[in-house]
Amino acid sequence: MNKRLIGMLLGTALVSSYSVAGEHVIYEVDGQPYEGYWAKVNNTAPLVLLVHDWDGLTEYEEDRAEMLNEMGYNVFAVDLFGQDVRPTKVEDKKQHTGELYKDRGKLLALMNAGLQEAGKLGGNLDDTVVMGYCFGGAAVLESARAGMNARGFVSFHGGLTTPDGQNYSQTKAPILVLHGTADTAIPMSQFAQLAVELEENGVEHEMITYSGAPHAFTVFGSKNYREDADKKSWKAFSEFLVAKTGK
Repeated sequence: MNKRLIGMLLGTALVSSYSVAGEHVIYEVDGQPYEGYWAKVNNTAPLVLLVHDWDGLTEYEEDRAEMLNEMGYNVFAVDLFGQDVRPTKVEDKKQHTGELYKDRGKLLALMNAGLQEAGKLGGNLDDTVVMGYCFGGAAVLESARAGMNARGFVSFHGGLTTPDGQNYSQTKAPILVLHGTADTAIPMSQFAQLAVELEENGVEHEMITYSGAPHAFTVFGSKNYREDADKKSWKAFSEFLVAKTGK
């Protein structure tokens, strides 16, 4: 997506402070190849670990990485499906996400592998925020529950339910949840339950809903895209980044 168009969509003045060319990076997890996306600003910038939705890592995540570069953050977009696995049919998307929902150990291993790969590439693992969209948001909360070291965790219209046997007692950083009130895939009852769980476990959190916003309200060009909710949620995310990182 063109930088200027992104700026128009989000109501921001994007300037060419950086000339960043992201690169696709192949790395292995348990002997299998995965293909992430690394977009570096400089050696000292905070790191954002970005997690894709159920489409796999696509141009959408690369566009968001570019936007974060413009704000001064290094970004590694992790791959949770595998190299060249970018499903387009709903049944295939359900298959790949379903396999990881059923194997939470593998999901966590992939998240941790992505974080470690970001460190190898020069990402600052002591100054990191983990964020994700839809399925990626669920993976972010999974990592938070498992005690991943980060400055914060952010979910955009992500899965919010806590699996049986898990809780937030090991969570080490604040959580930001950005959700659409009109999301029928992940209803407000789950949003409310998560709020209760975070409060019971003493986890610092902020949870914001956007009226009229359905599931996947941030996806540019989709039928569910809601410009107002996208702008507001990105602003909330930006403020969270500034507050929680060393930038």
